[in-house]
Amino acid sequence: MALREIIIIPDKQLRLISKPVETVSAEVRRLADDMFETMYEAPGIGLAAIQVAQPVRLITMDLVRKEGNGLTEPRAFINPEVIAASEEMNVYEEGCLSIPEYYAEVERPKQVRIRYTDLDGNVQEEDADGLFATCIQHEIDHLNGVLFVDHISKLKRAMVMRKFEKAAKRGIKYV
Repeated sequence: MALREIIIIPDKQLRLISKPVETVSAEVRRLADDMFETMYEAPGIGLAAIQVAQPVRLITMDLVRKEGNGLTEPRAFINPEVIAASEEMNVYEEGCLSIPEYYAEVERPKQVRIRYTDLDGNVQEEDADGLFATCIQHEIDHLNGVLFVDHISKLKRAMVMRKFEKAAKRGIKYV
């Protein structure tokens, strides 16, 4: 396993649409391992491959570790997609490893049904609600070149983008 650099806005790679994973290969599993290590080190609860400059449809997530109880439940989602969403909405305060130290309330469907391939190559379907629903939608957005700030007001988004663009011009790196 190896730590990978997490790219930060305004890096244009974050706006790329990630390509489907054709085969669950040793290389894909290695990338997932690296992403878990990177996500835990950051620390975060979810990471899309594009955030480590790999434009493929792969997400890693661990919602159990967030509780700080020393337990982990690492999960990988290959080619994930939302196949159904509830009309009922939920609001969570979201943050992002590619937009450090910024948080905003985002409204998303409260429940979703997802389809994905696991690291063994098996296609799975699963219902998600609560934090899981929010996190999986957030990470799937990344695979489609969408950031959580795209779900907030234009004014707030413009302020955040300007802050990070100025920092990038001054060579400031967020860690």
